[in-house]
Amino acid sequence: MTHASAEAEPPRPAGTPALVSRRLPPLSFGGAPIGNLYAGVAEDDALAAVQHAWRSGIRHFDTAPYYGYGLSESRLGAALAGIPRSDYSLSTKVGRLLLDADASQPAADDGFAVSGHRAVFDYSREGILRSVESSLRRLATDHVEILLLHDIGALTHGARHPAILRQVLDETLPAMAELRSEGVCGAIGLGVNEQDVCLQVMPEFPLDVIMLAGRYTLFEQRDSAQLMTQAVQRNVAVMAAGPYNSGLLGADDAPGATYNYAPADAATRARAQRYYDLCERFGVTVGTAALQFPLAHPAVATVVCGLRSSAEVDSAVQRMHTPLPPTLWNELRNAGLLDANTPTP
Repeated sequence: MTHASAEAEPPRPAGTPALVSRRLPPLSFGGAPIGNLYAGVAEDDALAAVQHAWRSGIRHFDTAPYYGYGLSESRLGAALAGIPRSDYSLSTKVGRLLLDADASQPAADDGFAVSGHRAVFDYSREGILRSVESSLRRLATDHVEILLLHDIGALTHGARHPAILRQVLDETLPAMAELRSEGVCGAIGLGVNEQDVCLQVMPEFPLDVIMLAGRYTLFEQRDSAQLMTQAVQRNVAVMAAGPYNSGLLGADDAPGATYNYAPADAATRARAQRYYDLCERFGVTVGTAALQFPLAHPAVATVVCGLRSSAEVDSAVQRMHTPLPPTLWNELRNAGLLDANTPTP
């Protein structure tokens, strides 16, 4: 199958934060699916997906220890082993440590089809250093371009959030900054699913980058509006992850059954169907619009798309390069499916 190379990407908006954006392609490989997210992926298929992504021009690969309890990182390390390190970039995350699971304990309900391991939150300086050391070993490298603090915020930690936020500001982020100064990572930031914690951290500690999953997408922008404005003002690059909102806008023919990592309710699916109906009128797929949309914002440096197979890689690359009619965006605005002042391609 022939397809466009991801190297010939659409131009970026002026003003995208330079520190991170110059290292990132518009389309990045999201490594959660090859960590057996929701379903197992055969080892050979996972390695083939990564290698096919590189051959297709994708040059940034994102992962985390949590993704399959180290499986995603190990598979990335193995798949990229024969490629010169300067020819690709990596991001991984800290904030959890991996432990062997006790057979007497119930299996974690976290979506990863992996047994024998569990993850515990650890935001201490020692925990950060241990996490990075383990990640580098699994990735078979001595550095990563981007290091992200994973899953902080009230939605994750509830009543414990204020105490964790204090530890993050006093201990965790300073430890990550030390690693940056030592060259273990090139940039530091947050990897989260909510804007509120970003707005709390940004005035208190200088960040290079934020990976925001599912909040700045074709389907929704309001729960990221303040963050996106602050990111531009503070020169913080945004990695827009989860462009399909957990699969809601990923299929070609109809809305998916999941949203925000959970079953989508009837109202959500009905709203998603309106995107499908309108895009069908223009002869384009919703997934194509969803993948290209975030890049129009001046804060966005890359779109991180979770990929589990070579076929999904081909689909993402094709979608990134499929021309979209400019009138599509106006029609989405007129239908109330895009916020009025949202930048569009």
